[in-house]
Amino acid sequence: MNHRKAAGPDNIPGRVLRDRAAQLTDVLTDIFNTSLSQAVIPTCLKSTSIIPVPKKSPVSCLNDYRPIALTPIMIKCFERLVMHHIKSSLPHTLDPFQFAYRPNRSTDDAIISSTLHLALTHLEQKDSYLSIQHNNPSAAHHKLNLLGLNTSLCNWILDFLTGRPQSVRVSRNTSSTTTLSTGAPQCCVLSPLLFTLLTHDCTAKFSSNHIIKFADDTTVVGLISNNDETQYREEVAQLAKWCRANNLSLNVEETLLTTPPLTIDSSTVERISGTKFLGVHITEDLTWTTNVTSLNKKGQQRLHFLHRLKRASLPPPILTTFYRGTIESLLTSCITVWYGNCSAADRKTLQRTVNTAAKIVGAPLPSILDIFLAQCSSKASSIMKDPTHPSHNLFQILPSGRRYRSFKARSVRFSTAFFPQAVRVLNSNLPVPL
Repeated sequence: MNHRKAAGPDNIPGRVLRDRAAQLTDVLTDIFNTSLSQAVIPTCLKSTSIIPVPKKSPVSCLNDYRPIALTPIMIKCFERLVMHHIKSSLPHTLDPFQFAYRPNRSTDDAIISSTLHLALTHLEQKDSYLSIQHNNPSAAHHKLNLLGLNTSLCNWILDFLTGRPQSVRVSRNTSSTTTLSTGAPQCCVLSPLLFTLLTHDCTAKFSSNHIIKFADDTTVVGLISNNDETQYREEVAQLAKWCRANNLSLNVEETLLTTPPLTIDSSTVERISGTKFLGVHITEDLTWTTNVTSLNKKGQQRLHFLHRLKRASLPPPILTTFYRGTIESLLTSCITVWYGNCSAADRKTLQRTVNTAAKIVGAPLPSILDIFLAQCSSKASSIMKDPTHPSHNLFQILPSGRRYRSFKARSVRFSTAFFPQAVRVLNSNLPVPL
């Protein structure tokens, strides 16, 4: 357990539980075993305090708040035990296009391995274009049974999700308590895994479409040829139908389309020129100036704090550590997604910020290009080591066993994308045959 986590409604801090672990072990073991055998969770362990945290400033409506839920730390420990058991019991056939809450998956994978690679590969063909729709969407008890979980555990999970006392706390003010039987608090350890399991059957009906999921951010990628959007539009209708059947709702206001508008549940989805997908700005022409400008602006703002540390006479090693953690990590966020395709001007813009930081630190710093090449190699290696990764088969070793098969590219845009770049990096690092 992380003793730094905030205490729940019981106000028992993690440090107390950790320091008294020896005395509490037998007590909590009896409580946990009794809870599992009876498929009932004590109400006091399900109580939740909601803390509204602003998503952005200034706040103009309630939707601008993110509800952070605090639950008792004891139940979090229990959830981790149950989660470990569930993961060990799951089949290996879960949807490979759910990129959240899974090992060796990240936002980079969700964007480059599926969305962008599918798009750029398809756009290599004549008379083709792309439609990308972004959506931000209690499932039936039988879904967990179908995944092989025993009935007793399914009943325990059902009790875990129902009858949860909840109140809202702002500063020192606490609202009255209400009891909920839908959803689960965002901070629950089990919630991410359960959401993945309950949405595993949300998959594409047509081979020309792909449904890519990162938690509740769902992307429908339609690969359209010869102006025939029939399958894509039917896919969107099927997704809306699936959401209605599973008590989920589509946020039509956060949808990007590169085709004429369509209608979802009587709401017209308007075409927009760009969107922020998993922290990355993607435009309809697949250029990256908007994304680079946003990252560089934030990096420039943080140089102010580096200047202040320098004036405080801190040594270069500490300044370097600060730069790597607060500025470089920002400038290179999801760099494998966009750096290969960004313009020379965008690269110079980022490098100028790095050069400015190097002058402040008084020591050399890694260039943006070196970081990109290193992350390309690291990302490619992790994909190749994971047979369950949806992009695993894109790295094919040639019969000679000395090089990887290169991608055939008709356009510069595709040849400089992640996978062709990664293959070139891997081939350049392989030992030269005698």
